[in-house]
Amino acid sequence: MRSSPLPRMSRRGRVTIGVLVGVFLLFTLLGWGVQAWTDWLWFDEVRYTQVFTGVLLTRLLLFLAVGLGLAAFVGGNLWLAYRLRPKLRPHSLEQATLERYRMLLTPRIGTWISLTAVVLGLFAGLSAQGRWSQWLLFRNGGDFGVKDPEFGIDVGFYVFQLPFWRYLLGVGFTAVVLALIGALAVHYIFGGVRLQGVGDRMTGAARAHLSTLVAVFVLLKAVAYVLDRRAMLLEYNEGAKLYGAGYADVNALLPAKEILAYISVVVAIAIIVFSNAVMRNLVWPGISLALLGVSAVAIGGIYPWAVQTFEVKPSARDKEAPYIQRSIDATRNAFDISEVQTEGYAASNLVPPASLATDTSVVPNVRLLDPQLVSETYTQLQQVRGFYDFGPKLDIDRYSVENKTSDYVVGVREINYGELTDQQNNWINRHTVYTHGYGLVAAPANQVVCGGQPYFVSGFLGEKAQEACSSQAEQIPASQPRIYYGERMQPDDYAIVGQTSPDKDVEFDRPTPTTGGEQYYTYTGEGGVEIGSFTRRLLYSIKEQETNFLLSEAVNDNSKLLYVRNPRDRVEKVAPFLTLDGDPYPAVVGGKVQWIIDGYTTAATYPYAERINLQQETTDELTNRGTFQLARENVNYMRNSVKATVDAYDGTVRLYEFDDADPVLKAWNKAFGGDLVLPKSAIPADLAAHFRYPADMFKVQRNLLTKFHVTNPGDFYSGQDFWQVPNVPDAPDSGQKQPPYYLFTQFPNQDAPRFQLTSAVTPNGRQNLAALISGSYVDGRPKLEVLELPDQTRISGPVQVHQQMTNNATIRTELNLLSSNQAQVQYGNLLSLPFGNGMLYVEPVYVKSNQQDAYPLLQKVLLSYGDGGSYVVLANNVTDGIKQLVEQGKRAGQGTTPPPGGETPPPSGGTPPSPSPTASPGASSPPPSADLAAATQRVQAAIAEVKAAQASGDFERYGRALKALDEAITAFQQAQQGNPAGTPSGNPPATPTPSGGG
Repeated sequence: MRSSPLPRMSRRGRVTIGVLVGVFLLFTLLGWGVQAWTDWLWFDEVRYTQVFTGVLLTRLLLFLAVGLGLAAFVGGNLWLAYRLRPKLRPHSLEQATLERYRMLLTPRIGTWISLTAVVLGLFAGLSAQGRWSQWLLFRNGGDFGVKDPEFGIDVGFYVFQLPFWRYLLGVGFTAVVLALIGALAVHYIFGGVRLQGVGDRMTGAARAHLSTLVAVFVLLKAVAYVLDRRAMLLEYNEGAKLYGAGYADVNALLPAKEILAYISVVVAIAIIVFSNAVMRNLVWPGISLALLGVSAVAIGGIYPWAVQTFEVKPSARDKEAPYIQRSIDATRNAFDISEVQTEGYAASNLVPPASLATDTSVVPNVRLLDPQLVSETYTQLQQVRGFYDFGPKLDIDRYSVENKTSDYVVGVREINYGELTDQQNNWINRHTVYTHGYGLVAAPANQVVCGGQPYFVSGFLGEKAQEACSSQAEQIPASQPRIYYGERMQPDDYAIVGQTSPDKDVEFDRPTPTTGGEQYYTYTGEGGVEIGSFTRRLLYSIKEQETNFLLSEAVNDNSKLLYVRNPRDRVEKVAPFLTLDGDPYPAVVGGKVQWIIDGYTTAATYPYAERINLQQETTDELTNRGTFQLARENVNYMRNSVKATVDAYDGTVRLYEFDDADPVLKAWNKAFGGDLVLPKSAIPADLAAHFRYPADMFKVQRNLLTKFHVTNPGDFYSGQDFWQVPNVPDAPDSGQKQPPYYLFTQFPNQDAPRFQLTSAVTPNGRQNLAALISGSYVDGRPKLEVLELPDQTRISGPVQVHQQMTNNATIRTELNLLSSNQAQVQYGNLLSLPFGNGMLYVEPVYVKSNQQDAYPLLQKVLLSYGDGGSYVVLANNVTDGIKQLVEQGKRAGQGTTPPPGGETPPPSGGTPPSPSPTASPGASSPPPSADLAAATQRVQAAIAEVKAAQASGDFERYGRALKALDEAITAFQQAQQGNPAGTPSGNPPATPTPSGGG
């Protein structure tokens, strides 16, 4: 009996390994089982089990199909190679060396082949199960009704079919290569292929087997050439700097790939015939493969390069024109910008018109509250408890109050578990007591009170507001104001709700301002997974690795577990095929607080369309400051197809169809039974009233329009008319793009005010204004509009306007008064508003003290009209600023050119200004009038009050003092105008630099 070349393992060793493998498999399967079971319970709670089962079964199907297929193919070829081994092998040193391996493999050859095939199949199956989305689209996708411009094939083939065909082709190549390598190794070990000895180096059986595998590989290459012809419409055209096949691709590379496909078929046949029927050696098959390689280089590489270099480059503008046009049309269709409405806007009026003072559609709706800045204000004034939080950025929505529609800055008072104190932050408190937030807090976006504070109208903790700076009753009432699901929730922020005794409330509900006490509550909603049974508690104890599920008395027979509490995470789990907008927002709909999330369907294989990176295109100043950053996903098709809602109380998720013509959404809906997404007709009217143009979709479309508003191929190739998105006006060197802003306003050619998302763009490489782009909903349909200014306009862009306003001498003096080393000026959204055939710019100015827990207060408003520099004011409010602008316009109409910045600045530092240029030399200055003297005393008194307020640290008093000082300075300026002959002798003292407050 022959001895094995390797020592046998002892029984104890085999048992030890068996136990370790068993334990590993047990914990692996246990973890997988617990995750699958809890996922099923969660999906059952939200009533979307078809998503769970659909994805799970599809993954399992692909895992088995591809894994077993590849394992069977590779394993079959390994077994065939073994069966074709020669019975007799010539004696040689090589064969003697291989004998030890044959002795090892032969007794258990089936086991070794099966083990190899299973391992390879396992990896192939794991890779395949991740392609579940491609398979579902492949199986359920339909037609787009649009044909590609080269082959006339419906776009649906490229979006739904091509990606999975290319994946299958890759699997085929992998299987053939693995089988070829494995078969060659088996043939070599068992003597079918030899490197030494006399006679043939390869047996006839081995040659037939290996040559057939090579032929199959070459045939797959022929199929790859055919698919590559279609995929050429997705490649980057370096000549035109666009995506899609260009002149050289269509006229050289496209026919080259067709020729190479035919050559590949001929080579595959030649390999089989010459290897086995004619010459019975590998010389001619090797020559055939070499010719295929040479052909691929010459026909598929050198020839297209020559066409591109010598024919296209010398006249690229004309040669590429038809293909540039294809890319323009495809991109505009793929990103839904083909029907953008473009209107010319001369903006030729540079003088503020008198109609500004009487306008009722634009000026009254100017938004002053910046959602990013006033978040701190909301937190300090409406937080009440340290663990409540509004997040780093609030949201903009519109409501109709007393039959008047306007935009509101809204925020949800949520629980922030990161702010619990050490005493509060134990398991019982974190998961059973502090379970929810309370109230949607809203304030009109165009109104401030009490020295610059928002005017709160909802979200009060008592029946009536106690603050004098808020409305006395809820103007946006919510019948269920409790917030169990919100943006501040992290994956481990689960809540256990429900008590045995109905009169024993343990959940902290809210403080009661009237009594100074606290109210408690017990959750009564339908949401949550029941965990009353021992089995459920054990299940979630394992999942969360927390023994309190089993030991704590807080978990009882009536308990429910609320988890996946972030609205965006819930929708993403229910609809994993959607790309979600980074800015969910809350709204009171039917008395309930609902989170509204925009969902996008995307694709990356729309022929000729521009390919973009979603993360790059949607990143701006607000990214990761209250908005989620999108993933690095490359797409060339995008639709806002779904509006999703999440109930802030019970977590109910609903998906509503918004784009009823999107083929991608239809395919996904069909894949999950046809009723996953509710039809558009099912959208409640009061919910639709809160839909807004999604920010991330708008950013993508705006960025594309900076180039693709040019529809003439020649002009597009030259790139002279391209635009760019300006940087943040008050920090242009940061490199961050100015975010678009929501406004309830009326633009030219609009018949009524709309709630619209707006952005200014500038010419590429310049800072003057090029156009305004806005997105809104009209009759429930998205509408993009562009107001395009003339090419050589002198109207300034956002960065220029901000610099011109803040660098004005008068305004700079007042801004310096507001800021110091203990207070800082912060600028809100710079709004660009077309009005009266000109441009009105509005920028709120906030002041924030550097003291602890200070918050920004709106103190001033910068306004400009025209080209951004001629008519500029810094006013207490929009109304006063409009009056000053109109007054400047009137003086301009009377032939009096106002100085930059409007009125003559008040003297500073006690230095008398130079005499009027109209006074004759040597003329004496008349004594000041009584009004001027009184105005001077008023300024002095106001300055003293500012100093006193600074010293006291009373922030509200400081705000009132600044307002009084501004009024005093205005009165002083008016009094100056009454004494035009000279300069008054009694100047107000130097204005102070704030040393505290804010």
